Amino acid sequence: MKITEQEVRYVAGLANLSLSDAEVARFQGDLDQILGHMDKLNELDTGSAAPMSQVLYEAADTATLRPDVPAPPLGNQAALANAPDPGAGYYKVPLVIER
Repeated sequence: MKITEQEVRYVAGLANLSLSDAEVARFQGDLDQILGHMDKLNELDTGSAAPMSQVLYEAADTATLRPDVPAPPLGNQAALANAPDPGAGYYKVPLVIER
């Protein structure tokens, strides 16, 4: 295997996940397969491949892209209008990282 159980547990810890032994084993196999596919992709010579054309082309008349129209700034009051618990002009959010 390309990825160890300790590495799976380390990544799960970074994501604040508690995994059972069965989940660790399943993710170890899944991640190992992903890394195997990445190794196969790295073997390919992509130096002569042209960049993706949809990123570089000018929009034609049939394109479904909307025009980029600048909008006025939203403003603090409007931005906080639907916030469940605003305070002092900011969003209040619960603490999510505790170690």
